[in-house]
Amino acid sequence: MKQRLALLMVTILLSLVAFAQPPQPPRFNPAKFEADMEQFITTEAGLTPMEASRFFPLFREMQNKQRALFGKMRFYAHTDTSDDAASLKAIKECDKIEVEMKRIQQEYHLKFCKILSPGKVLAVIKAEEKFHRQAFKRMVRRKTR
Repeated sequence: MKQRLALLMVTILLSLVAFAQPPQPPRFNPAKFEADMEQFITTEAGLTPMEASRFFPLFREMQNKQRALFGKMRFYAHTDTSDDAASLKAIKECDKIEVEMKRIQQEYHLKFCKILSPGKVLAVIKAEEKFHRQAFKRMVRRKTR
């Protein structure tokens, strides 16, 4: 009898400890983010399954190239702003990287227009921007809770 009571009390205490911890925010999942974005773009831009299957591999290719450049740009975020020479170098390099990112974007937008109508390409561009704005707002809301 005493053993059952002790076991019950230990179980209750462990349960209370487990429930007393605040819930952890969900971790960022890149694969889920990409899948959600593709679904959103497909719906928002009105892509058919055939269009989506031809478009998204090219879209991912563009994003991977831009992501690599963005990674280079992040390096300059840690530049000592009191060092004018280093700051000037960082400004020039970041400008070069941004121009290259825009060139890649322009190149791929023309490729997109070969597989989708220009109207759908513009709808895709707007849908991607809308998705990122909404994702940013969700992230901010989670952090302020």
